[in-house]
Amino acid sequence: MSGHSKAPLKAAAGVAVFLHSGDYDRIHQGLSIAAAASASGRNAQVFFFWWALERLLSDRLDEPDFPTHPEAEARFETRRLPTLRDLLAHAKASGLCTVYACSASLAAVAAAPGAVSPAVDQVVGWSSILALTAGLTDRFYL
Repeated sequence: MSGHSKAPLKAAAGVAVFLHSGDYDRIHQGLSIAAAASASGRNAQVFFFWWALERLLSDRLDEPDFPTHPEAEARFETRRLPTLRDLLAHAKASGLCTVYACSASLAAVAAAPGAVSPAVDQVVGWSSILALTAGLTDRFYL
């Protein structure tokens, strides 16, 4: 037994995750951050932009795709790693995660800009995004 005692972790403010890339690994990382934050009692705000939003709207959340690393796809499946859908559902089920779509990105990538995925809680523009994330120091850009 160590003579050190760890100080308890102090609850921190929420986190903001900005997802721009539609690459499976980047979205997976961002949703992992949101799921971990919400599981530890922190609010998580997840903002979908451009190609990440396009992936969400087209419902491509279940099959990992790593074009340059096919062996990783196989490991994902055999090790039963959580899918994007799993991570998003976990974070949202906590009641501490809010998912946003960028209004400009929505207009650019959605075939029908009015048809927003049920996974999105709100469509916002940059003025709202800046207000929602004011003062947050934990921001992740993927």
